[in-house]
Amino acid sequence: MNTPQTGIKRLLFSFIHSYNGFKIAVSTQESFRLDLILFIGGTILSFLLPINILTKGILIASLMLILMMELANTAIETVIDRISQKQHPLSKKAKDIGSFLVFLSIINALIIWFCVLFDLF
Repeated sequence: MNTPQTGIKRLLFSFIHSYNGFKIAVSTQESFRLDLILFIGGTILSFLLPINILTKGILIASLMLILMMELANTAIETVIDRISQKQHPLSKKAKDIGSFLVFLSIINALIIWFCVLFDLF
C-alpha cells in the first residue's frame, strides 16, 4: 500500500493523475473531443465579443460545464462496464442518467449563449 503523499508532492501527484485523465478522455472519447473543440471555439469567440469580463466568464463556464458532465458520464459508464458488460436495467438507468447530465449541460449552455447573444444584438 502506498504511503499517502502530503504537501507539494501531493499536489504534483494530483496534477499528474488529472493530466492522465485528460489524456485518456481525449484519446478514447470522441464526444469529449467534440465538446473540447466546442469549448475552445466558444472561448475564442467569447473573447472576440464586445462584452464585459464577467459575461465572458459565464459563457466560458457554461461550456466548461459540458466538459465536466461529459467526464462524469464517461466515469459512470466506465464503472458500469467494469462491473459487468452484461445488459442490466440498473446499468442502463445509470448510463441514461449520465447521458442526461450531458444533455442538461448543453441546454444550459445554449440558454446562456442565446441570452447573451440576444442581448448583444
